Amino acid sequence: MTIVIAHTLMSDIHLPQCSVKAAVHTKDEFNSKVKTACQEQRTGTVGFKIAKVIVVGDLAVGKTCLINRFCKDVFDKNYKATIGVDFEMERFEVLGVPFSLQLWDTAGQERFKCIASTYYRGAQTIVIVFDVNDVASLGHARQWLEDALKENDPTNVQLFLVGTKKDLSSPAQYSQIEQDAIELAEEIKAEYWALSSLTGENVREFFFRIASLAFEANVLAELEKSGSRHIGDVISEYTAIHC
Repeated sequence: MTIVIAHTLMSDIHLPQCSVKAAVHTKDEFNSKVKTACQEQRTGTVGFKIAKVIVVGDLAVGKTCLINRFCKDVFDKNYKATIGVDFEMERFEVLGVPFSLQLWDTAGQERFKCIASTYYRGAQTIVIVFDVNDVASLGHARQWLEDALKENDPTNVQLFLVGTKKDLSSPAQYSQIEQDAIELAEEIKAEYWALSSLTGENVREFFFRIASLAFEANVLAELEKSGSRHIGDVISEYTAIHC
């Protein structure tokens, strides 16, 4: 899947000749340094880099369904527990620059925890998933975060707390857990999102948000380095390969 994220209106998006899905990104405004760097095609090695996203949480909270809804636009009602880890690669184009997310789907079963945790290292984004209909799964979010941060620098990752299966919850039921989720998100300095993999509510917007924030962080990191590589050739190579 190749997706364009652009800070513009749908009618103003220039679509390359290859198959591209266009969307307005969910970040209100990119850092001015990032926008200038993209306009001047000096974003360093961004375009080669892959931002690693790990998705953690209890068994059966909907981690795999969430990833499959975004990557494949499908929802499988037949639940199958993830064994160890699985991953999907998604390509984006942000402000004219190719960028990829590697989405790591980790097992929620205790017996696979040691295997899954070996893949936590090097994450730029940590997504902690819970079921809005299961208070216990929200209560376990802190432990999942603690485990993930053992392998990563807490000052160098973006955190998201995600409530799934919203379609199964009545407004009254959801409001009861929503406040606790918001308070936890504020405590751990994470963004809170509630969504439904069944209906697709907020799924695309959520992953676009991850991509835009990860991209911005990558470009800013590149700008801090000296002798950043010119990105023009990278874009040309990407177009030649994928279009």
